[in-house]
Amino acid sequence: MSEPAYDFGVVCEARADRDTACVLADRVLVEAIDWLDEEMLDPQRRWRGLTPSEPFLRWASVREEAKKAGLKGLFGHFGDKPGEPDALVARRALLLFVDSDTKPHAVMLVRDSDADDRRRIGLEQARGDKPWPFEVVIGVAEPKRECWVLTGFEAKAHEEKALHALEQRLSFHPVRDAHRLTASEHGAKNDAKKALEELTSGDPERERECLRDTPLDMLRERGERVGLTQFLTEVRDRLVQVMDNGQPRT
Repeated sequence: MSEPAYDFGVVCEARADRDTACVLADRVLVEAIDWLDEEMLDPQRRWRGLTPSEPFLRWASVREEAKKAGLKGLFGHFGDKPGEPDALVARRALLLFVDSDTKPHAVMLVRDSDADDRRRIGLEQARGDKPWPFEVVIGVAEPKRECWVLTGFEAKAHEEKALHALEQRLSFHPVRDAHRLTASEHGAKNDAKKALEELTSGDPERERECLRDTPLDMLRERGERVGLTQFLTEVRDRLVQVMDNGQPRT
């Protein structure tokens, strides 16, 4: 079996974050590239970590990986400004991909903001740090990944009762106002993870339906305040251009 034509690195914290971002990015690629369809995705692109055999690079592993690789230039300012949260670790991650045996064509930096607006600024500082030899796509879920999934939630008949009960408990709509699910403690009243579990009964396939089946235009409309619209735009503007040269590569 031949290798995919395009390698796309992913930096995130967990497999669920990787799967959420990659499902959404794939949908944008298929929508935007005339010659690409779902059956052609696997032969054309691969989501990977530092090596093609790894599904993603975990944020928590970046420091140790950089140490093992003996990378230099990991500290310091960004221009004339100190690094905001995640700027230094993102710089390390990108340097690791530069140093990898098989460089990717693009790298996605996927992160929860955890209600800290400086995280996006930090990732943007790292992206602007130097002319990287690949495109860098930033995806910041505000405040958490689960809010992206909630944006795609369309209640089925048997889920209407749970949605209404959750709205009553929160005093706001958990889909339209997912950005208000800001609790940092799991199980708290306005915890995004808890809200998603209540609506989907903790079913991973139901989560995938929210990401896979909800029209992209609806996700863009609903996703303004949770960082999803910006991520989809980043994929369209940066990742699509890597692949869209008019024809598939073999």
